[in-house]
Amino acid sequence: MAINFPTSPAFHVWQPAAWLRVEGGDAATFLQGQFTNELRGLPVRGAVYGLWLNLKGRVLADSFVLRGSGADEFWVGSYFSSAAVMGERLESYVIADDVTITDATPEWAGVSLLGAGTWEALTAKPVAGFVFRGRRERTENVEWIFPAAEIAAVRARLQSGRELDVGEMEHRRITAGIPAVPADVGLGDLPNEGGLEADAISYTKGCYLGQEVMARLKSMGRVRRRLLRVAAAEENIPARLAALFSGSRKIGELRSAARDPAGGWVGLAMLSLLPLTPDSVLSLAADGPPVIKLLDAP
Repeated sequence: MAINFPTSPAFHVWQPAAWLRVEGGDAATFLQGQFTNELRGLPVRGAVYGLWLNLKGRVLADSFVLRGSGADEFWVGSYFSSAAVMGERLESYVIADDVTITDATPEWAGVSLLGAGTWEALTAKPVAGFVFRGRRERTENVEWIFPAAEIAAVRARLQSGRELDVGEMEHRRITAGIPAVPADVGLGDLPNEGGLEADAISYTKGCYLGQEVMARLKSMGRVRRRLLRVAAAEENIPARLAALFSGSRKIGELRSAARDPAGGWVGLAMLSLLPLTPDSVLSLAADGPPVIKLLDAP
């Protein structure tokens, strides 16, 4: 039976980079002391987005944390941050805690549904797995994580929709200014440099790994670098991490890019804010031709 959407939705079938089960009598307090966002009060099947930092407040990974079917069961899932990285990060802080971490990533698949009415349609009747609001674009989008063996059946239920490929999803994400972790914001970066402080950081939950650095950043009020949207009319997309210049000065690098259906490409770049103005135009070489414009105010 097809899902009854008010309009034909766009959808994208994907494989999580991580889908970990965390369970045990201490699972709730353990995760609360590691994750950057508030987990207290999370309802069954509820989800919250946040980060996993190191002691210096640098970004190791991002994920959604979901409460499972019982008080002692949680799931940690990510679009792009690997199960190996998150599993190692979590395991390294399990000392005498009653916590078991299981990598169940191969057993699960996901579908992103984009468009008005997708949340109501997907939650109107129970479906197998997990349903939660996603981070694919700024308009309504929903994630459905289900057993991997059900991919064919899920596609059949979405037969009225339009399937999007990876390139289309990247364009939507970049156009919305949503960073991918760790490609756009990673181990060398602070959450605030990626614009993640509003969505991923709780400043009131109390202690967690990296919390002191986050508190100092909040009191400072501004970072010196920022992930900004950029665009160019040229058809050739530069390599990831290509250096970007303002005149003769290197001011940052391109973190991700996707072809724009209207022509050229759009991207996310980590840039030093000091030399930038709203009308700055950047180059791919020192004193090179200015071809890359800013889409965000520095």
